[in-house]
Formats: sequence, structure tokens, C-alpha cells
Amino acid sequence: MSRITAKAYAKLNLSLDVTGTRPDGYHEMCMLMQSVDLCDEVKINLTRTGEIRVRTNFRFLPSDGRNIAVKAARAFFDVLGEKDLGADITLKKRIPVCAGLGGGSSDAAAVLRALNRMLGAKLSPERLEELGRGLGSDVPFCIRGGTQLAEGRGDELRILPALPDCVFVICKPPFSVSTPELFRHVDERRGHTHPDTEGMLEAIERGELRGVTQRLYNVFEDVPGRHRGAAAEIKSRMLDLGAMGTAMSGTGPSVFGVFENMEQAEAARKALSQRWRDCFAARPAAPEL
Repeated sequence: MSRITAKAYAKLNLSLDVTGTRPDGYHEMCMLMQSVDLCDEVKINLTRTGEIRVRTNFRFLPSDGRNIAVKAARAFFDVLGEKDLGADITLKKRIPVCAGLGGGSSDAAAVLRALNRMLGAKLSPERLEELGRGLGSDVPFCIRGGTQLAEGRGDELRILPALPDCVFVICKPPFSVSTPELFRHVDERRGHTHPDTEGMLEAIERGELRGVTQRLYNVFEDVPGRHRGAAAEIKSRMLDLGAMGTAMSGTGPSVFGVFENMEQAEAARKALSQRWRDCFAARPAAPEL
């Protein structure tokens, strides 16, 4: 197989907690994460040039070794000891960039999964996750996706039962957020509200969607900054439109709401898109390994 097309699914943080700092400079995280079918399209053509090139429909993204998709392909070839292998990668981006939705991490994970299939390498999901740890904290989750508990840097994973059927409406305000600044504010606070992680885990295990949506929470929502007002405004509007619950994803600024069916979700998406351009309706999903 010399060419393949793969999907790179966005991720949402059903809950996000910062529980401490680590000796390596990272933070201790505790997150319940969910992949959804809002996705980038990743096309890979294998070559024998030894070069890895990437093209994308977002002109401002790097097309050289700074792109995480290139780093993922290089890491995979290095593991196989294939110095002569190269790849032409085309990314059709649909996931907004710098949005708290894990678009870059998901692209890297899709590259690892696709190359594993193309080359018949038969690396286990655990081995692919290990490769992903060297690329970014969210990459290991994006390898298998679905519903998972993520701890440590976000790369210590536990697979959970799939969520009951529902639809997410995702809305991204037209600005980005400084991740280091958000972590700095969290570090400086003497105390903050924590999500009910155990309660949400129990609700997921029981298949109780209402129990999950009642516990959606992200500690970064309470950090001062431009994102805070936007998140509050979008969350309020989503609840008015019938969302069962809402939260910000990652370090933002994207906000999502959970709806019981696509009809409700699509009506909400249309209403929200009159105010915010980047609005999407998406279902829970998990990539094929």
C-alpha cells in the first residue's frame, strides 16, 4: 500500500483538572476526554526520497519539520530503521487551530496509525502511544480516542465505556488563548474548584448521560482572561438552546454543549453561527486502529 487517507478526530475535555506540578516542569492533570467526528483528513503518499513533506489548506501552518505530522512520520520511520522512506502528507484541516480541540495532536496520531497500517508494521496501540508521548501530551489519547481517563501529563490513559448516544455542538470564539498564561494563573491561585471526576466516572460506567452532563467542568474557565467572558456567554446561549450541559475544552477558547439528538443540536448550531462563525455539530467517535 503506497497511499492512504485517514481521519484525525477532534477531542473534547468532558472535565479537566490541574492537580499539581511535576519535577519535569509539566503539570499533573486529571481529565475525562472524548473524541468526536469533527475531523481533519490526512492523506499520505509513501516515497523513497527520504524526505517528509506536508501541505495544508491553512497557509499559516508550517510545512517543514516544525509540523507535528512531519515529526510523527519521522519518529515512525526511525523506529523501523527506514532511512530511505519518505512521505508526502496532505492535511485538509477542518478542526480549528489553537482551539483546545487537539487538532495537531490528532493529525500526528492519524499519521502514526496510517503508517502502521500502510507498512504492515503491526506496532501495538501501546507502542504507538509510546511514540506519541514524544510528540505531545494529547497524542497518546488521540491514538485510540473514544472515551478515556487521562492522568499524569495527560498521557497515562484508561479506556472507559463509550458515552451514550448524544450530539456535541462546538463553538470557537475568534481568538486564541495563551496556554502558559492559563497555567501560571492556576499555579498562583491558592485554591480552586475541582471537577467531580469520580462522579463522572461512575456516570460513564453506568451509561447515564445526564450524570455526565451535570458534572462537565474545566478549571481553566475560572481563570481571568478574554476567554472567560466569551465562554460564559456561549455557555449561557447553549443552555438557552437546550444543552444538557456545557464546558470549555482544553485551554480553550472552544466551548461545547451536549444535546440529546441531532435535530436539537443542528438548530442550536445554526443559532450560534449567527454570532460565532466556527460552530460545528459532532457525535462521539473513535478512530480505527
